[in-house]
Amino acid sequence: MIEYFFSEGANLKKIDIPSDGGWINMINPDESEIQKISQRYMLDSDVIKDALDLDERSRLDLDEEYTMILVNIPALEEDRETDLYTTIPLSIIVVDDVVITVCSEPTPVLTRFREGMVRDFRTQMRSRFILQILFRVATMFLGFLHAIDKKSEAIEERLTKSTRNKELYELLKLEKSLLYFTTALKSNEAVMKKLFRTNLIRKYPDDSDLLEDVIVENEQAIEMATIYSGILSGLMDVYASVISNNMNVIMKLLAVVTIVLSIPNIIFAAYGMNVNGKGMPFSTWTNGFSIIIILSLIISVLVGVYFQKISKLK
Repeated sequence: MIEYFFSEGANLKKIDIPSDGGWINMINPDESEIQKISQRYMLDSDVIKDALDLDERSRLDLDEEYTMILVNIPALEEDRETDLYTTIPLSIIVVDDVVITVCSEPTPVLTRFREGMVRDFRTQMRSRFILQILFRVATMFLGFLHAIDKKSEAIEERLTKSTRNKELYELLKLEKSLLYFTTALKSNEAVMKKLFRTNLIRKYPDDSDLLEDVIVENEQAIEMATIYSGILSGLMDVYASVISNNMNVIMKLLAVVTIVLSIPNIIFAAYGMNVNGKGMPFSTWTNGFSIIIILSLIISVLVGVYFQKISKLK
């Protein structure tokens, strides 16, 4: 899909054909769309395709004909059991007074720009537009990190009573997400610092200040991701022990129940043997059977109470 936008004053308009000073937004473009844009702006098609490779790392390409800024942005990979937070590439290409954004899927990073909800956004102000996108990427990382923190707290509440491994697997997915985020944020930071040293940004003082804000926001996201990852790793170790302990408690309970229930079986088995009943307690009594049942129950209860007291003493 290809969309064309152009700012007229404070208003963003969607147009039918690309225009100088405009914005071209490409979402998972097919081969014909890639060729259309690459031929119009004399770009190698691989420059556009780079953003469609999910394993592509963040980088800054400065060419005589174009400038490409490729960063990794947060994304949500939905699953039937639990969602996985991951990252996908987003490229920003500046060529012939036009800004081209390329991504493999629709992203909230660009949604607010498409809807004209970003303050001081003009398609003609290319360097500011780029920095506004980068700032939006950093703030989205922070938002996703807060979501991961809340999700880990919800899992933590379930873990205190759990004997299953499901919650640990969910924590493992969150830790994996944090690893993706930390790697992406550090790669993005390298791109931003390199961008700060180029003439593309430094000739505009206001934009230079905005880039510093972007770097600070990104550093904050890196710090949060590192802290959350450490906490999550510790939680997994602790709750692996909790689950193991919960299983031990259940096994002890089952052992006690087995012992208590085996007492009547032993007594009844003794009386049920095909032997002479003489000498067996209550074997000649009229109510002997009832007495044996009552005594078996009393002994079982006493044994159960005994184990309960031992458990409390421990």
